[in-house]
Amino acid sequence: MPSEITNLTREIVALWRRFDWLPEWAVIALVLLVFVGGGWLTHKIAFAILRRLVKDKDVFWRGVVERARLKLRILIIIIGVGIGVTVSPMDPGPSADIRDVLVFLFILTLGWLASGVLDMWSVMHLKRYNVAVEDNLLARKHLTQTRILQRVAKVILFIVTVGLALMTISGFRQWGVSLLASAGVLGIIAGLALQPILTNMVAGIQIALTQPIRIDDAVIVEGEWGNVEEITSTYVVVKIWDWRRMVLPLSYFITTPFQNWTRENARLIGSAFFYVDYEAPIDRLRAAFEGIVRASRHWDGDVQVMQVTDITERVLQVRCLASARNAGIAFDLRCEIREKLMAFMRDECREALPRDRVEWPQGEGASISPPAPIAPARSPGPA
Repeated sequence: MPSEITNLTREIVALWRRFDWLPEWAVIALVLLVFVGGGWLTHKIAFAILRRLVKDKDVFWRGVVERARLKLRILIIIIGVGIGVTVSPMDPGPSADIRDVLVFLFILTLGWLASGVLDMWSVMHLKRYNVAVEDNLLARKHLTQTRILQRVAKVILFIVTVGLALMTISGFRQWGVSLLASAGVLGIIAGLALQPILTNMVAGIQIALTQPIRIDDAVIVEGEWGNVEEITSTYVVVKIWDWRRMVLPLSYFITTPFQNWTRENARLIGSAFFYVDYEAPIDRLRAAFEGIVRASRHWDGDVQVMQVTDITERVLQVRCLASARNAGIAFDLRCEIREKLMAFMRDECREALPRDRVEWPQGEGASISPPAPIAPARSPGPA
Protein backbone atom coordinates (compact mmCIF):
# COMPACT_ATOMS: atom_id res chain seq x y z
CA MET A 1 0.00 0.00 0.00
CA PRO A 2 2.78 2.60 0.78
CA SER A 3 4.40 1.84 -2.56
CA GLU A 4 1.13 2.38 -4.39
CA ILE A 5 0.65 5.76 -2.68
CA THR A 6 4.23 6.73 -3.57
CA ASN A 7 3.66 5.80 -7.21
CA LEU A 8 0.41 7.76 -7.27
CA THR A 9 2.18 10.79 -5.85
CA ARG A 10 4.88 10.58 -8.47
CA GLU A 11 2.29 10.37 -11.23
CA ILE A 12 0.48 13.42 -9.87
CA VAL A 13 3.73 15.41 -9.66
CA ALA A 14 4.56 14.43 -13.22
CA LEU A 15 1.11 15.51 -14.29
CA TRP A 16 1.49 18.96 -12.75
CA ARG A 17 4.86 19.41 -14.47
CA ARG A 18 3.03 19.35 -17.78
CA PHE A 19 1.25 22.54 -16.69
CA ASP A 20 4.39 24.35 -15.65
CA TRP A 21 3.55 27.10 -18.16
CA LEU A 22 0.55 28.06 -15.94
CA PRO A 23 0.82 29.94 -12.62
CA GLU A 24 0.52 27.70 -9.59
CA TRP A 25 -2.63 29.44 -8.38
CA ALA A 26 -4.27 28.82 -11.73
CA VAL A 27 -3.46 25.13 -11.55
CA ILE A 28 -4.84 24.93 -8.02
CA ALA A 29 -8.01 26.77 -9.06
CA LEU A 30 -8.41 24.49 -12.07
CA VAL A 31 -8.05 21.37 -9.93
CA LEU A 32 -10.54 22.65 -7.36
CA LEU A 33 -12.98 23.60 -10.11
CA VAL A 34 -12.74 20.12 -11.61
CA PHE A 35 -13.34 18.34 -8.32
CA VAL A 36 -16.12 20.70 -7.17
CA GLY A 37 -17.82 20.27 -10.55
CA GLY A 38 -17.40 16.52 -10.24
CA GLY A 39 -18.90 16.64 -6.76
CA TRP A 40 -21.85 18.68 -7.98
CA LEU A 41 -22.44 16.23 -10.85
CA THR A 42 -22.11 13.30 -8.45
CA HIS A 43 -24.71 14.88 -6.18
CA LYS A 44 -27.11 15.29 -9.11
CA ILE A 45 -26.73 11.65 -10.11
CA ALA A 46 -26.87 10.31 -6.54
CA PHE A 47 -29.93 12.40 -5.69
CA ALA A 48 -31.75 11.25 -8.83
CA ILE A 49 -31.01 7.64 -7.87
CA LEU A 50 -32.16 8.20 -4.29
CA ARG A 51 -35.39 9.82 -5.49
CA ARG A 52 -36.11 6.85 -7.70
CA LEU A 53 -35.31 4.39 -4.90
CA VAL A 54 -37.66 6.03 -2.36
CA LYS A 55 -40.40 6.84 -4.88
CA ASP A 56 -42.52 3.91 -3.71
CA LYS A 57 -41.27 3.94 -0.13
CA ASP A 58 -42.79 5.36 3.01
CA VAL A 59 -43.43 9.12 3.29
CA PHE A 60 -40.74 9.28 5.96
CA TRP A 61 -37.96 8.24 3.57
CA ARG A 62 -39.19 10.56 0.83
CA GLY A 63 -39.21 13.42 3.32
CA VAL A 64 -35.71 12.53 4.56
CA VAL A 65 -34.34 12.57 1.01
CA GLU A 66 -35.93 15.95 0.24
CA ARG A 67 -34.73 17.50 3.48
CA ALA A 68 -31.23 16.09 3.00
CA ARG A 69 -30.81 17.45 -0.53
CA LEU A 70 -28.90 20.63 0.37
CA LYS A 71 -26.94 18.98 3.17
CA LEU A 72 -25.80 16.12 0.93
CA ARG A 73 -24.72 18.61 -1.72
CA ILE A 74 -22.58 20.46 0.81
CA LEU A 75 -21.07 17.19 2.05
CA ILE A 76 -20.13 16.06 -1.46
CA ILE A 77 -18.67 19.47 -2.33
CA ILE A 78 -16.60 19.43 0.89
CA ILE A 79 -15.28 15.99 -0.05
CA GLY A 80 -14.50 17.23 -3.56
CA VAL A 81 -12.63 20.27 -2.28
CA GLY A 82 -10.70 18.07 0.16
CA ILE A 83 -9.59 15.72 -2.61
CA GLY A 84 -8.75 18.65 -4.85
CA VAL A 85 -6.62 20.32 -2.20
CA THR A 86 -4.85 17.02 -1.50
CA VAL A 87 -3.88 16.29 -5.12
CA SER A 88 -3.19 19.89 -6.16
CA PRO A 89 0.36 21.35 -6.17
CA MET A 90 -0.45 23.38 -3.05
CA ASP A 91 2.20 23.64 -0.34
CA PRO A 92 1.83 21.00 2.41
CA GLY A 93 1.27 23.55 5.22
CA PRO A 94 -1.70 25.46 3.73
CA SER A 95 -3.06 22.21 2.31
CA ALA A 96 -3.16 20.62 5.79
CA ASP A 97 -4.81 23.73 7.28
CA ILE A 98 -7.53 23.74 4.62
CA ARG A 99 -8.16 20.01 5.15
CA ASP A 100 -8.57 20.62 8.90
CA VAL A 101 -11.17 23.30 8.19
CA LEU A 102 -12.93 21.01 5.72
CA VAL A 103 -13.09 18.19 8.26
CA PHE A 104 -14.50 20.67 10.80
CA LEU A 105 -17.20 21.76 8.33
CA PHE A 106 -17.87 18.14 7.34
CA ILE A 107 -18.65 17.13 10.93
CA LEU A 108 -20.87 20.18 11.44
CA THR A 109 -22.78 19.35 8.25
CA LEU A 110 -23.22 15.75 9.41
CA GLY A 111 -24.74 17.07 12.64
CA TRP A 112 -27.02 19.33 10.62
CA LEU A 113 -28.06 16.34 8.52
CA ALA A 114 -28.81 14.27 11.65
CA SER A 115 -30.87 17.16 13.05
CA GLY A 116 -32.93 17.25 9.85
CA VAL A 117 -33.57 13.51 10.06
CA LEU A 118 -34.68 13.94 13.68
CA ASP A 119 -37.09 16.73 12.69
CA MET A 120 -38.52 14.62 9.88
CA TRP A 121 -39.06 11.68 12.20
CA SER A 122 -40.87 13.95 14.68
CA VAL A 123 -43.15 15.35 11.97
CA MET A 124 -44.03 11.91 10.65
CA HIS A 125 -44.63 10.55 14.15
CA LEU A 126 -46.98 13.40 15.09
CA LYS A 127 -48.94 13.14 11.82
CA ARG A 128 -50.58 10.02 13.21
CA TYR A 129 -52.18 11.97 16.06
CA ASN A 130 -54.71 14.78 15.72
CA VAL A 131 -54.74 17.25 18.59
CA ALA A 132 -57.74 19.11 17.10
CA VAL A 133 -60.23 16.35 17.97
CA GLU A 134 -62.23 16.61 21.16
CA ASP A 135 -60.90 13.45 22.81
CA ASN A 136 -57.24 14.24 22.23
CA LEU A 137 -55.64 12.75 25.34
CA LEU A 138 -53.48 10.23 23.43
CA ALA A 139 -52.49 12.85 20.85
CA ARG A 140 -51.44 15.33 23.54
CA LYS A 141 -49.44 12.62 25.28
CA HIS A 142 -47.40 11.84 22.17
CA LEU A 143 -47.09 15.52 21.24
CA THR A 144 -45.63 16.34 24.66
CA GLN A 145 -43.22 13.41 24.66
CA THR A 146 -42.05 14.06 21.11
CA ARG A 147 -41.53 17.81 21.55
CA ILE A 148 -39.56 17.47 24.79
CA LEU A 149 -37.41 14.54 23.68
CA GLN A 150 -36.78 16.21 20.31
CA ARG A 151 -35.44 19.36 21.98
CA VAL A 152 -33.32 17.39 24.44
CA ALA A 153 -31.93 15.25 21.61
CA LYS A 154 -31.08 18.37 19.63
CA VAL A 155 -29.16 19.85 22.55
CA ILE A 156 -27.21 16.61 22.99
CA LEU A 157 -26.61 16.36 19.23
CA PHE A 158 -25.34 19.95 19.17
CA ILE A 159 -22.91 19.31 22.04
CA VAL A 160 -21.60 16.09 20.47
CA THR A 161 -21.25 17.65 17.01
CA VAL A 162 -19.43 20.75 18.19
CA GLY A 163 -17.22 18.66 20.50
CA LEU A 164 -16.19 16.29 17.70
CA ALA A 165 -15.62 19.19 15.32
CA LEU A 166 -13.41 21.02 17.80
CA MET A 167 -11.35 17.89 18.34
CA THR A 168 -10.26 18.03 14.68
CA ILE A 169 -8.45 21.36 15.20
CA SER A 170 -5.25 21.06 17.16
CA GLY A 171 -5.62 24.39 18.96
CA PHE A 172 -9.15 23.57 20.11
CA ARG A 173 -8.86 19.82 20.67
CA GLN A 174 -8.85 20.17 24.45
CA TRP A 175 -12.03 22.22 24.26
CA GLY A 176 -13.71 19.47 22.32
CA VAL A 177 -12.58 16.82 24.78
CA SER A 178 -13.78 18.94 27.71
CA LEU A 179 -17.11 19.55 26.02
CA LEU A 180 -17.67 15.86 25.40
CA ALA A 181 -16.37 14.55 28.69
CA SER A 182 -17.47 17.50 30.88
CA ALA A 183 -14.05 17.36 32.49
CA GLY A 184 -11.39 19.90 33.43
CA VAL A 185 -11.79 23.57 34.22
CA LEU A 186 -14.10 24.17 31.29
CA GLY A 187 -16.39 21.37 32.43
CA ILE A 188 -16.52 22.74 35.98
CA ILE A 189 -17.27 26.27 34.78
CA ALA A 190 -19.87 25.02 32.31
CA GLY A 191 -21.44 22.80 34.97
CA LEU A 192 -21.78 25.70 37.40
CA ALA A 193 -23.02 28.11 34.75
CA LEU A 194 -25.44 25.64 33.17
CA GLN A 195 -26.78 24.12 36.38
CA PRO A 196 -30.30 25.64 35.99
CA ILE A 197 -30.40 24.57 32.34
CA LEU A 198 -29.26 21.04 33.16
CA THR A 199 -31.78 20.84 36.00
CA ASN A 200 -34.58 21.81 33.63
CA MET A 201 -33.34 19.37 30.99
CA VAL A 202 -33.50 16.53 33.51
CA ALA A 203 -36.93 17.77 34.59
CA GLY A 204 -37.96 17.79 30.92
CA ILE A 205 -36.96 14.14 30.54
CA GLN A 206 -38.95 13.31 33.70
CA ILE A 207 -42.00 15.16 32.35
CA ALA A 208 -41.72 13.38 29.00
CA LEU A 209 -41.61 9.98 30.70
CA THR A 210 -44.07 10.48 33.59
CA GLN A 211 -46.36 13.05 31.89
CA PRO A 212 -47.61 15.16 34.83
CA ILE A 213 -48.53 17.75 32.18
CA ARG A 214 -49.18 17.59 28.47
CA ILE A 215 -49.74 20.08 25.69
CA ASP A 216 -53.22 21.69 26.06
CA ASP A 217 -53.74 20.38 29.61
CA ALA A 218 -56.00 22.58 31.77
CA VAL A 219 -53.98 23.48 34.87
CA ILE A 220 -54.07 25.82 37.84
CA VAL A 221 -50.63 27.24 38.65
CA GLU A 222 -49.86 30.13 40.98
CA GLY A 223 -53.60 30.59 41.50
CA GLU A 224 -54.25 31.07 37.75
CA TRP A 225 -56.31 28.82 35.46
CA GLY A 226 -55.03 28.20 31.94
CA ASN A 227 -53.90 25.70 29.31
CA VAL A 228 -50.41 24.40 28.66
CA GLU A 229 -49.54 26.07 25.36
CA GLU A 230 -45.89 25.14 24.85
CA ILE A 231 -43.29 22.91 26.49
CA THR A 232 -39.68 23.64 25.58
CA SER A 233 -36.48 22.03 26.81
CA THR A 234 -36.23 24.51 29.72
CA TYR A 235 -39.61 26.14 30.38
CA VAL A 236 -43.38 25.79 30.02
CA VAL A 237 -45.76 28.44 28.67
CA VAL A 238 -49.25 28.44 30.21
CA LYS A 239 -51.92 30.43 28.37
CA ILE A 240 -54.09 32.03 31.06
CA TRP A 241 -57.83 32.29 30.46
CA ASP A 242 -57.56 36.04 29.75
CA TRP A 243 -54.81 35.40 27.10
CA ARG A 244 -51.91 36.30 29.35
CA ARG A 245 -48.93 33.94 29.25
CA MET A 246 -47.26 32.54 32.37
CA VAL A 247 -43.75 31.20 31.78
CA LEU A 248 -42.53 28.65 34.32
CA PRO A 249 -39.35 26.54 34.47
CA LEU A 250 -39.78 22.84 33.87
CA SER A 251 -38.49 22.11 37.35
CA TYR A 252 -41.57 23.92 38.75
CA PHE A 253 -43.83 21.05 37.68
CA ILE A 254 -41.56 18.50 39.39
CA THR A 255 -41.06 20.31 42.70
CA THR A 256 -44.25 22.39 43.20
CA PRO A 257 -47.82 21.12 43.69
CA PHE A 258 -50.28 22.22 40.99
CA GLN A 259 -53.70 21.21 39.72
CA ASN A 260 -54.12 19.34 36.43
CA TRP A 261 -57.77 19.18 35.41
CA THR A 262 -57.17 16.93 32.42
CA ARG A 263 -54.66 14.42 33.78
CA GLU A 264 -56.62 11.27 32.87
CA ASN A 265 -59.33 12.67 30.60
CA ALA A 266 -60.79 16.02 29.62
CA ARG A 267 -64.20 15.52 31.29
CA LEU A 268 -64.92 17.57 34.39
CA ILE A 269 -67.71 18.09 36.92
CA GLY A 270 -68.60 21.74 37.31
CA SER A 271 -70.16 23.14 40.48
CA ALA A 272 -72.44 26.13 41.08
CA PHE A 273 -73.45 27.27 44.58
CA PHE A 274 -76.69 29.03 45.56
CA TYR A 275 -77.89 30.50 48.84
CA VAL A 276 -81.65 30.18 49.35
CA ASP A 277 -84.15 30.85 52.09
CA TYR A 278 -85.11 28.26 54.73
CA GLU A 279 -88.56 27.97 53.18
CA ALA A 280 -87.28 27.43 49.64
CA PRO A 281 -89.02 24.48 47.91
CA ILE A 282 -85.98 22.32 47.21
CA ASP A 283 -87.98 19.88 45.05
CA ARG A 284 -89.08 22.67 42.69
CA LEU A 285 -85.56 24.03 42.53
CA ARG A 286 -84.18 20.57 41.78
CA ALA A 287 -86.72 20.04 39.00
CA ALA A 288 -85.86 23.43 37.51
CA PHE A 289 -82.14 22.66 37.74
CA GLU A 290 -82.54 19.29 36.00
CA GLY A 291 -84.58 20.90 33.23
CA ILE A 292 -81.91 23.56 32.70
CA VAL A 293 -79.13 20.97 32.53
CA ARG A 294 -80.99 18.64 30.16
CA ALA A 295 -81.74 21.50 27.80
CA SER A 296 -78.14 22.75 27.78
CA ARG A 297 -75.89 21.94 24.82
CA HIS A 298 -72.91 22.01 27.20
CA TRP A 299 -73.99 19.01 29.30
CA ASP A 300 -72.47 15.64 28.37
CA GLY A 301 -75.43 13.61 29.64
CA ASP A 302 -73.73 12.10 32.68
CA VAL A 303 -73.71 13.85 36.08
CA GLN A 304 -76.44 16.20 37.38
CA VAL A 305 -76.90 16.50 41.13
CA MET A 306 -78.45 19.17 43.35
CA GLN A 307 -78.01 18.93 47.14
CA VAL A 308 -78.23 21.08 50.26
CA THR A 309 -74.63 21.07 51.43
CA ASP A 310 -74.72 23.52 54.36
CA ILE A 311 -77.03 25.47 56.69
CA THR A 312 -76.00 28.84 58.03
CA GLU A 313 -77.73 31.18 60.49
CA ARG A 314 -79.54 32.90 57.58
CA VAL A 315 -79.67 30.67 54.48
CA LEU A 316 -79.31 27.19 53.02
CA GLN A 317 -76.33 26.47 50.80
CA VAL A 318 -77.29 24.50 47.67
CA ARG A 319 -74.68 22.91 45.44
CA CYS A 320 -75.42 22.06 41.82
CA LEU A 321 -73.13 19.61 40.01
CA ALA A 322 -73.10 18.91 36.27
CA SER A 323 -70.48 17.28 34.02
CA ALA A 324 -69.11 18.48 30.70
CA ARG A 325 -66.69 17.29 28.04
CA ASN A 326 -63.81 19.59 29.00
CA ALA A 327 -62.85 22.44 31.31
CA GLY A 328 -63.91 25.26 29.00
CA ILE A 329 -67.36 23.78 28.38
CA ALA A 330 -67.73 23.04 32.11
CA PHE A 331 -67.11 26.71 32.86
CA ASP A 332 -69.79 27.77 30.36
CA LEU A 333 -72.21 25.19 31.81
CA ARG A 334 -71.70 26.53 35.35
CA CYS A 335 -72.38 30.07 34.20
CA GLU A 336 -75.51 28.95 32.36
CA ILE A 337 -76.82 27.14 35.47
CA ARG A 338 -76.26 30.23 37.63
CA GLU A 339 -77.98 32.56 35.19
CA LYS A 340 -81.05 30.43 34.45
CA LEU A 341 -81.65 29.09 37.95
CA MET A 342 -81.37 32.61 39.37
CA ALA A 343 -83.85 33.84 36.78
CA PHE A 344 -86.21 30.99 37.75
CA MET A 345 -86.10 31.97 41.42
CA ARG A 346 -86.64 35.62 40.58
CA ASP A 347 -89.59 35.06 38.21
CA GLU A 348 -91.34 31.88 39.39
CA CYS A 349 -90.09 30.98 42.87
CA ARG A 350 -89.52 34.17 44.82
CA GLU A 351 -89.96 32.35 48.11
CA ALA A 352 -86.57 30.74 47.48
CA LEU A 353 -84.80 34.08 47.58
CA PRO A 354 -82.98 34.78 50.87
CA ARG A 355 -84.94 36.96 53.35
CA ASP A 356 -84.15 38.56 56.68
CA ARG A 357 -86.59 37.82 59.50
CA VAL A 358 -87.33 40.10 62.43
CA GLU A 359 -89.33 38.85 65.43
CA TRP A 360 -91.50 41.51 67.05
CA PRO A 361 -92.08 41.25 70.81
CA GLN A 362 -95.52 39.92 71.78
CA GLY A 363 -97.59 40.05 74.99
CA GLU A 364 -99.37 42.61 77.13
CA GLY A 365 -96.24 44.57 78.05
CA ALA A 366 -95.09 44.83 74.52
CA SER A 367 -95.79 48.13 72.91
CA ILE A 368 -94.72 49.24 69.54
CA SER A 369 -94.47 52.89 68.91
CA PRO A 370 -95.62 53.96 65.51
CA PRO A 371 -92.98 55.55 63.42
CA ALA A 372 -92.76 59.33 63.63
CA PRO A 373 -94.56 61.15 60.84
CA ILE A 374 -92.37 62.53 58.16
CA ALA A 375 -92.83 66.25 57.57
CA PRO A 376 -93.82 67.09 54.01
CA ALA A 377 -91.08 68.60 51.96
CA ARG A 378 -91.47 72.30 51.37
CA SER A 379 -91.51 73.52 47.84
CA PRO A 380 -88.65 75.86 46.92
CA GLY A 381 -89.49 79.55 46.58
CA PRO A 382 -89.86 82.71 48.65
CA ALA A 383 -91.35 82.36 52.13
